[in-house]
Amino acid sequence: MKHAIDAALRCPARRAHRTLFAATLAALSLTATGFDRASAQTAFTLPAPPFELSLLPPASGNWTVMIGAEGRYKPDFDGAKHSMFSPIPIFSIRRAGSADQFRSPRDNASIALIDFGNLRAGPAAKFVPSRKAGSYAALNGLGDVKAAYELGGFIEYFPVDWFRVRNETRGGFGGHQGVVSDFSADFIVPVTRAITVSAGPRFTWESAKAVSPYFNVDTVQAMATGLPVFTANGGAHSAGAGLQVKYQINPQWEVHSYIEYDRLLGDAAKSPIVTARGSVNQTTVGIGASYAFDFKIR
Repeated sequence: MKHAIDAALRCPARRAHRTLFAATLAALSLTATGFDRASAQTAFTLPAPPFELSLLPPASGNWTVMIGAEGRYKPDFDGAKHSMFSPIPIFSIRRAGSADQFRSPRDNASIALIDFGNLRAGPAAKFVPSRKAGSYAALNGLGDVKAAYELGGFIEYFPVDWFRVRNETRGGFGGHQGVVSDFSADFIVPVTRAITVSAGPRFTWESAKAVSPYFNVDTVQAMATGLPVFTANGGAHSAGAGLQVKYQINPQWEVHSYIEYDRLLGDAAKSPIVTARGSVNQTTVGIGASYAFDFKIR
């Protein structure tokens, strides 16, 4: 008896499904007919998209890696009055065969996973050394700041061959847990086939968590240093300009020298660490060399 009831219930359900299926087919048929008629009456067609943004390419294949080093004479720390010399590594990677694009001294380690020639994007990273209070007289009485690692991404665009705009936005962990966003623009002038001169403006925005470890003065530090208590907020951090001269020895080797100037803004400039013991004017001079080579990932 129970089986008979179940069968009776299933039959209407099956009939309903068949009816719904038939109705759906009819609706699709009418829709297709409507589209055919509409297309026959349409006097234009939509243009094709300018390009197709495909999924990220596989890691396998040929890549070109650039490695090198440069010496920088830069402020002892962010906001310092005095400067010191320090070595800085150079690293970038791109698809082999792609154009060797312009690089600025402000560019951090990056990989162009998306490369349309004039538009490139991918991950970027920066290492910020620790700040030891005992290493600098201006920081006596202030706490140490651990080394920070900033990971994020970059995007750059060449509207014309001689002009580039770039942004790097990175999140930090370690010494700070904030967000840093660097903006730059460069006018690129090839003087000869081997020598290129470039210059342009710079701007940096930082969140409160990125600024505070380096510019705050808490109550204990104020008592130890005589500086007023200060809490730094985020916002515009610095603005400036840079100039670079690059000499391409051959397709593999190049050397460069540059000068970068930044003026601290916002709460970074207002911090008593800067007003009483440092300077809002930050200048960096550098010279370096790099070597490019190809390798293949299977």
